[in-house]
Amino acid sequence: MARSPNLTRRRALTALATFTGGAGLLTACTAARPRPAATITRTPAGAPAASPAPVTPAASTQPVNVYANIAPGMVNPAWAHDPVRVYVPNSLSNTVSEIDPRTRRVIRTFPVGTEPNHVTPSWDGSVLWVNNTAGGSLTPIDPRTGRSGRPIQVADPYNLYFTPDGQYAMVMAEDLNRIVFRDPHTMRPRYSMVVPAAGVNHLDFTADGNYALASCEFSGSVVWIDMRARKVVSKRTLGKAMSAPVMPPGRGYSMPQDVRLSADGETFYVADMAANGVWLISASQFQPVHFIATGAGTHGFQVGRDGRRLFVSNRGEGSISVLDMTVNRAVHKWRIPGGGSPDMGGISPDGTVMWWGGRYNGVVYAMSTSDGRLLAKVPVGSGPHGLCVFPQPGRYSLGHTGNFR
Repeated sequence: MARSPNLTRRRALTALATFTGGAGLLTACTAARPRPAATITRTPAGAPAASPAPVTPAASTQPVNVYANIAPGMVNPAWAHDPVRVYVPNSLSNTVSEIDPRTRRVIRTFPVGTEPNHVTPSWDGSVLWVNNTAGGSLTPIDPRTGRSGRPIQVADPYNLYFTPDGQYAMVMAEDLNRIVFRDPHTMRPRYSMVVPAAGVNHLDFTADGNYALASCEFSGSVVWIDMRARKVVSKRTLGKAMSAPVMPPGRGYSMPQDVRLSADGETFYVADMAANGVWLISASQFQPVHFIATGAGTHGFQVGRDGRRLFVSNRGEGSISVLDMTVNRAVHKWRIPGGGSPDMGGISPDGTVMWWGGRYNGVVYAMSTSDGRLLAKVPVGSGPHGLCVFPQPGRYSLGHTGNFR
C-alpha cells in the first residue's frame, strides 16, 4: 500500500524534534557477541489453541488473568540473576544509555544504529534487541553484561514483538506496511504479512494467542490479525488520520499508539495520541465499546504489578493517568513538575517505580507508582523513546519494551 511522504516516521519525528529543539543524528554500531539463548522449560499458557471461530477467542472454564505471573518475585529463573538496568534508546543521538536504577545514574552510553526507537526483550530473555528503524538493523544487548553486539540487518524495524508460543519474532515494518515473521533467534525472515493500513506499529495478543490487535498510526485505524492464518481479517477506523500533530486536535481525529490487553482478556486498550485518550475495544467482537479521555497526546502504557492498574503517558501535557482496569475508569492524573514528554517505558521488578522516556526533553523520568511523585529526572541523549527495564517478573516476553506474561 502506497504511503504519502508526509506520513513517514522519520518526517514526523523530525518535525516534532525541530519544534522542540531536538538534536541532530549520528550513526555507529558495535561488535560484541550476545549470550546464547536461555532455555525455558515451562510451556507458555498463551500458546495457540485449536478454535475454529473466526474472531472470538476460545472460551475457558478457568478465570483469566493474563498478568498472573508479573507480580513481584515471579521472575523467570532464566533471567532472574541479570542485573536490573534501564536501557534507553536515544532516537536522535543514535545511542543507548544504560541506567543503574539504584543510583539513578547513567553508567554507560554506547552507539547503535540510526534512529533506535525501542529496546525489546526477546521471548526467552536471552537478549535485548535495539530497534534501529532508519538504520535497518537490530542491535543485540547481552542483559548479563549490558554490552552490545554485532547488528543484524532487518528492514524497517520500528517495533518488535514475539508470538506467545515463542516461535516467531514479529518485526513491525511501519513504513513498509508489513509485519515480518522471523526466526526469534537469528531473525531470518520466514513470512511477510501485508497490513492494509498505514503505520502499523504496536500490538497485543488475545488471552489464547489466536488473534492480535495492531494499531496503525498513520491511518487512524486498528487491524485484527488471525495469528494462525497470519492474515489481517478486519479493520476498524477510529477517526480521521493525520501526521504528527504538535497540538493533538482531540476527538474526531485518530493516531493510535500503544496497545494492551486487560487482565481478564476481554478488552484491548488503545492509546490515541490525536484523540487524547484511550479506546476500549472488545477482544471478542473487535468493536470499540468505550473511550476514556486521559490527556493531551496519550501515548504509552505500563501495567502495574497488581494487574489492575494501567499507567498511561500523556506525552503532550507531561502527565501520567492511572486507569483501574477492573472498572474501566481513570482514577488519578499525576503531572510531572515543570512539564515533560513521557513516552514509553517500564516498571521496576518490585513494582514501586515506573520509568518513562522524556521524548522531547532529553531525560528519563522515574516516578512512584503509588502517588506519582517524581523521584528522579535523569539526563540522557536526544530523543529518548521506548526504554526497557530488565529483568522483570514474568514467564516470557511478548516484546515491545517489555510486555510480560
